[in-house]
Amino acid sequence: MRDPLKAMLAAWALGVLSVGVSAASTAAAATPEQRSGAAQTPASAEVVKLADWIFASGDNKGLPFMIIDKTSAEVFVFGGDGLLRGVAPALLGFARGDDSAPGIGEKELSKITPEERTTPAGRFVAGFGASPSDKDILWVDYETAVSIHQVVNNNPKEQRLKRLESPSVEDNRITFGCINVPPDFYNKVVVPEFTGTSGVAYVLPETRPIEEVFLNFQYQERPLSGLAAASATGVDAGATAAADDVRGRPDAH
Repeated sequence: MRDPLKAMLAAWALGVLSVGVSAASTAAAATPEQRSGAAQTPASAEVVKLADWIFASGDNKGLPFMIIDKTSAEVFVFGGDGLLRGVAPALLGFARGDDSAPGIGEKELSKITPEERTTPAGRFVAGFGASPSDKDILWVDYETAVSIHQVVNNNPKEQRLKRLESPSVEDNRITFGCINVPPDFYNKVVVPEFTGTSGVAYVLPETRPIEEVFLNFQYQERPLSGLAAASATGVDAGATAAADDVRGRPDAH
């Protein structure tokens, strides 16, 4: 079955806090006025479009959620109240693509070819759950063994920490499909928001139009998210303290 792969992935998630999954958050969503009145955070146009639709439609059902932008290699985490909690750089699947290879969740890591190492696009119900190594990790898509966890540096040749610190997004493709984020961001932003509740992970496509992945998506004329559209590589890493810890200087994005 899929245990060999999931055991390896869980072993990678070093230092992850053990947390449980319980009922959905009942926190009230922030109003559009509250979100738009806050200081705007730069994001790619696709992130802004998706976030505005989520707020307008209530697609997250009052749950905390995250938007993973593979093009800009960033993760945006929002609370159940609709307010942005933090932004951080991310490492993603080595191969570009929006679908998972058939049976990928049951393969051992050694048998996964480079072209199969994708981070799939779509809407996923994410939550902490047990793994074969008895550590809890935040599963994005359990069936395909895709999770989000703090960056691991078990293989010095991969230079994963250096890749996160790099101002370029071209070197952020290195994982088997999982989403690696800075340890501080994971422990101070991701873990608190998703502890004791499930959430939603929206992974933006990189090879297909957004409308083909999120079938109910509708463009919103009125901005609702409090995000400001910027180029894919122009997001200021100094927007959140969590991102500062890995990026270094605020202008080092």
